[in-house]
Amino acid sequence: MSESWVPLDVAGTDVNPLAQFRRWFDEAAAQMLEREAIALVTATSDARPSARMVLLRHVGEDGFGWYSNYDSRKATDLAHNPHAALLWYCEPLGRQIRIEGDVHFMDADASDAYFAARPRGHQIGAHASAQSSVLASRAELEEHLLRVEERYAGRDVPRPDNWGGFLLVAEYFEFWQHRQDRLHDRVTYQREGTAWCRERLSP
Repeated sequence: MSESWVPLDVAGTDVNPLAQFRRWFDEAAAQMLEREAIALVTATSDARPSARMVLLRHVGEDGFGWYSNYDSRKATDLAHNPHAALLWYCEPLGRQIRIEGDVHFMDADASDAYFAARPRGHQIGAHASAQSSVLASRAELEEHLLRVEERYAGRDVPRPDNWGGFLLVAEYFEFWQHRQDRLHDRVTYQREGTAWCRERLSP
């Protein structure tokens, strides 16, 4: 069968799902404008889901990380239901990766380091925006921004107390490869103690 997509088989995947993720993530570097964009799905305590795009800023043995306001909708969901899912999609290569696990806060040092490396405008914006709260108008936000700029004029902008990193500790991965006639390849990893069990799923 002739096709442009690269077939995916259990035997051809890495035994470590993090290594497999990095392989696909690296192969997408020249294919995508915003390779770090991922969908984050959270749910309330009564299982009402909510999805949004965030930027993946950390990938390591300890988990997958992003940064946000601790008073946001996603943070409120995670405070009541710490289980979440991530979805990474690469249309040019016909691939997607699903990741599920529990989420906790990154330590303060990691959040401080990342915040200090952000552009100053992003730092100011983190103080000016009470994320997910109701605004009467755009002008109200811009007024907040001006006050923050004046407050920190000529000095470093500290990380807000209600802003920092989240880390998802993966328990489940699914690697999905597009194939002809909707007969896609799907390989899952399920944590079993300290090891990972790999299986192929029917499309």
